[in-house]
Amino acid sequence: MRSGKNYALSLEIDQLKAQKREVCLRLKEAKTQKNESDIQRVTEELKDVSAQLSEKKRAFSKSENQVLFAEMNRHKFIYFMLIIPLVYYFIFKYIPIWNAQIAFRNFISLKRTGITGGTWVGLENFKTFIGSYYFWDLIRNTLMYSFGKLLVSLPMSILLSIAIYECTAKYLRKIVQTLSYLPHFLSWVIMYGILLALLSPSQGILNDIIKLFGGTPKNFLTDVHAFPVIVILSDAWKEMGWSAIIFIAALMGIDGTLFEAATVEGANSWQRVRYITLPSIKPVIVVVLLMKIGTILDAGFNQLYMLYSPAVYSVGDIIDTWVYRGTINGQFSLATAAGIFKGVIGMSLLFISNWASKKVTENSLF
Repeated sequence: MRSGKNYALSLEIDQLKAQKREVCLRLKEAKTQKNESDIQRVTEELKDVSAQLSEKKRAFSKSENQVLFAEMNRHKFIYFMLIIPLVYYFIFKYIPIWNAQIAFRNFISLKRTGITGGTWVGLENFKTFIGSYYFWDLIRNTLMYSFGKLLVSLPMSILLSIAIYECTAKYLRKIVQTLSYLPHFLSWVIMYGILLALLSPSQGILNDIIKLFGGTPKNFLTDVHAFPVIVILSDAWKEMGWSAIIFIAALMGIDGTLFEAATVEGANSWQRVRYITLPSIKPVIVVVLLMKIGTILDAGFNQLYMLYSPAVYSVGDIIDTWVYRGTINGQFSLATAAGIFKGVIGMSLLFISNWASKKVTENSLF
């Protein structure tokens, strides 16, 4: 929040910057003409303007800090509420970074030598992971599910949010929105039970329909061709309502006069969505997309761990499930190396996609 004093100081700083640019041009011209008296005079003037500019900047910075601390003191109870999440992230996100060093050590938990007790092996665990027989299958499956969920869930969330926003029936809109985001609160254990009731080869509703038309029942959850489709669509069903909330919030911020003007000009519903709604929420779509790209290697451990079985390991095993089995088998160093590998790739993709988005669309996360 900028005070009147800060606003006046900012104007003075802008004037001094313009004056400094003008003096620099005069100094350059004097040097071109090699007029020593003018050079000395303009140089002194430049030093004086620079000193005034530095003094105003210090005063502005001090005044800004005073305003900031005053605002923080005014809302101190809100800042106190941040203590709980800060403590959470410090304990569960930052302290464990110290334990990540076992990725560079030959850590054996049974020896009870502690985190630093293992022999330092450098990048040996990373080489073992990258050179393993399962590496490319894990990468392929992880990217398949990540991009599949992104390409299905994101458009469905946007379409759902637009449909809810455009719906004129108030009660229908509330019912659809509530029913669409309720599955988000169900665990994948419950979702697995629902999918089993739908897809079970013996008592599943879908197989009952197939048998009704004379077909042969099929175990979809152990079929390598059907399993990826089930994973991607079930994730979209569970999460699209929850993901649509942020887009609905963005839609609420669109100026209603734009739609009124478009209606007066004869635009139909599809044209209003195409030329007003989608361009207006494009920055939000870009931010959500970039955030999802940053976690592109998080293909959904909870979901796949509940749904997959040895019969579909070839298409169901991802980095997270492989890491989990590695920790169960006591291969902590190798599993940690795989986790760090995933984090580095995700962070790199986030920076690259953010840079590309800034260049192409002029919208970015940071």
